[in-house]
Amino acid sequence: MKIAVLGTGGGGRAHAAKLAELGHEVFVGTRDPQATLARTEPDMMGNPPYKEFLADHPGLTLLTFGEAAAAADLVINGIDGHNALATLTAIADQLAGKTLIDYAVPFIYQHETEHPWPTPWGVMPKLDPCDTDSLGEQIQRALPRTKVVKSFVTQEQDTVVNPRAIGGGDHTMFVAGEHADAKQQTTDLLKSYGWSDILDLGPLVCARGMEMYAHMHSAIGFGLGQQFGGHFGIKVVR
Repeated sequence: MKIAVLGTGGGGRAHAAKLAELGHEVFVGTRDPQATLARTEPDMMGNPPYKEFLADHPGLTLLTFGEAAAAADLVINGIDGHNALATLTAIADQLAGKTLIDYAVPFIYQHETEHPWPTPWGVMPKLDPCDTDSLGEQIQRALPRTKVVKSFVTQEQDTVVNPRAIGGGDHTMFVAGEHADAKQQTTDLLKSYGWSDILDLGPLVCARGMEMYAHMHSAIGFGLGQQFGGHFGIKVVR
């Protein structure tokens, strides 16, 4: 299958590498491919320059966001939550008629708050939107011709693409969306990653719960002594 991964951060790299390993034709989207390739320093999360990653994964094709989306049959959104809505709206025509799997969290960094939550990287970012809306829903409203599925968002992406790295794979992944065929496409992809416990939460409004879980994910990671990211999963025990 032709799959686009939008974003060149650690999460996008995990998906791009795994998809290529599974035999898919992978198009990676970035705002400016030449600028991405010209960087020589690690990114804000410590990931090495993208050109080094591409050298290790020669089967990947780096394009603009719009070009990558146009080339693909399925699109994964790994653009940071603060910029995702505007970026995706700008390429609405290229996304029309396709499934878009969104795992972005709408974090606002470096915000002012009366009662900050200190973390190893500064103040915990706040979620916006929260409670009465979600980024996933905003993306769907902005892209009515696209089938948006919220998934992958409740743990780190390196474990999303390799669930067996945690507890032999015995943990739960979630999907939510308005289109049954798009959720089935997402479920099939998750199964190819190795997932066996996939829970359909129902309509896309449930993206609110998945996005708000991000703070609990951080809290669990801190409790486990994992200051950055988190090598764990969650299991829904029926």
